[in-house]
Amino acid sequence: MAKLIVKDLTGAQVGEIDVADAVFAVPVREHLLWEVVRYQRAARRAGTHSTQTRAEVSVTGKKLHKQKGTGGARHGSRRANIFRGGGQVFGPKPRNYAFHVNKKVMASALRTALTVRASKGDLVVIRDLQLEAVKTKTIAQALTALGAPKALVVDAGDNTNLRLSTRNLAAASFLDVRGLNVYDILRFPKLLISETSLRAVEARLSGAKSDAPKEVA
Repeated sequence: MAKLIVKDLTGAQVGEIDVADAVFAVPVREHLLWEVVRYQRAARRAGTHSTQTRAEVSVTGKKLHKQKGTGGARHGSRRANIFRGGGQVFGPKPRNYAFHVNKKVMASALRTALTVRASKGDLVVIRDLQLEAVKTKTIAQALTALGAPKALVVDAGDNTNLRLSTRNLAAASFLDVRGLNVYDILRFPKLLISETSLRAVEARLSGAKSDAPKEVA
């Protein structure tokens, strides 16, 4: 089994823990990371873009000039796209960009992301992430001591002091362990996670089949 170093908030090593190879030492499948990040970013798109067609623009519908005798083209409406203020042809309209990704692919991509962070020493396990009070300075000093000023801090969602202390940091972010995902892991160079949360993630991902499907749609 793979081993990870456990530290405290001062940056001192306080022990080691064994972790499942099926979660933290899997073959790195970069194409799964690409697929899931694309899926997450697409799902976050608002899709509210919209242009007006010639039926929607506020322009007179009166014929520009008489049909014959002008020597020019026989235009019927100033709403045509070739005129200033006319309608847009094949312009964007509101749509949903989300698409489906298989649950096994999602789980395998998360294992790959955790493996990448663990193999490079960028997965930092903290014995206890509980803070005595809401204090941004405390967590900022802790991140500096841990060599992770830019980090994703993961713990249980009910850790209110940690969540409120982290939200004012420009380079770090707090995330509930239940929402741990590939995109947020890859957005930050370091991943800080409490030991209890690490075990929760390990249990969740160990329960599913570790082999990724051969083909990703």
